Amino acid sequence: MDHSYTNDEARWAAVQQRDAAADGRFYYSVRTTGVYCRPSCAARLALRANVAFHASCAEAEAAGFRACLRCKPGQPPLAERQAAIVAQSCRLIEASDDLPDLDTLAQAAGMSRFHFHRVFKAHTGITPKGYAVARRGERLKAGLAQPGAGTVTDALYAAGFHSSARFYAATPALLGMTPGAFRAGGSGAVIRFAIAACTLGALLVASTDKGVCAILLGDDPDALLRDLQDRFPQADLRGAEPDYEQTVARVIGLVEAPALGLDLPLDVRGTAFQQRVWQALRAIPAGSTVSYAELARRIGLPTGARAVAGACAANTLAVAIPCHRVVRNDGALSGYRWGVERKRQLLEREAGDAAA
Repeated sequence: MDHSYTNDEARWAAVQQRDAAADGRFYYSVRTTGVYCRPSCAARLALRANVAFHASCAEAEAAGFRACLRCKPGQPPLAERQAAIVAQSCRLIEASDDLPDLDTLAQAAGMSRFHFHRVFKAHTGITPKGYAVARRGERLKAGLAQPGAGTVTDALYAAGFHSSARFYAATPALLGMTPGAFRAGGSGAVIRFAIAACTLGALLVASTDKGVCAILLGDDPDALLRDLQDRFPQADLRGAEPDYEQTVARVIGLVEAPALGLDLPLDVRGTAFQQRVWQALRAIPAGSTVSYAELARRIGLPTGARAVAGACAANTLAVAIPCHRVVRNDGALSGYRWGVERKRQLLEREAGDAAA
């Protein structure tokens, strides 16, 4: 049993607070009901005189108590059970050629339609339909990018689209351009960009017709341009357009004062998992930091700190998607795509704004 709950006073306090951190570390039984529960059980609080504590489910059952049907103390905690259900639902979606309807997914999960939808979104950050669309987009990108692959139509069906009309309606949102342009390295896509100087060095800003698709920082302006060209080798890159200066100025304003935010549309492209991480990043208030482990817990993947770090590294929208607000468990700065010193300066600016 954890040292924090070695006396009955501490255990009773945990029960009164319905402390989920105490779950699995001890159990309590209620003499008048004959039931034993986990500390976080939402059942009506019993009188202290009727409560006893037990080190394990086996000990409680040996004393003649039965498991609570509400908190199910013999099973993993609710969050773990829900995470397992969501993971199974994701596998079901991924294995299906057609998107299973919400009723089918809810029935397989043993939940009501409404409850399943809410639990799925709480653990993944997106709806079941949104997850299915993102997975379909990942298949589409893989199929179009594969060397020696067949036609766009082949990629269409392999990705799970069974209607060309539905396919061509959906792909601009999935790819940011037509399938043929994506396969050709962005051929025919117009990407406007500009390179400017800011207090953090060189800054490249690029936009599609959907919104800002890249904010890159560095020491070498030419290296930033090569990065953009490598991502879209055949795109129509248009620089130095006078009416784009306002967009660049607003991004520079964001870099100089990150707490102000950016009121420009973004063209955010990534896998379903990356989208979940980036959405969670944008929810971190300016002036605050979280660890990779904490961010993983926030998206329902308590053991996914390494994967979260990978998603942060894949972010191409510096400051707008604030991966600089994620630090190591000990608070140390590391792992910033554009350099630890820039990360330090951004956090210092935000801390200064918060203190002002």
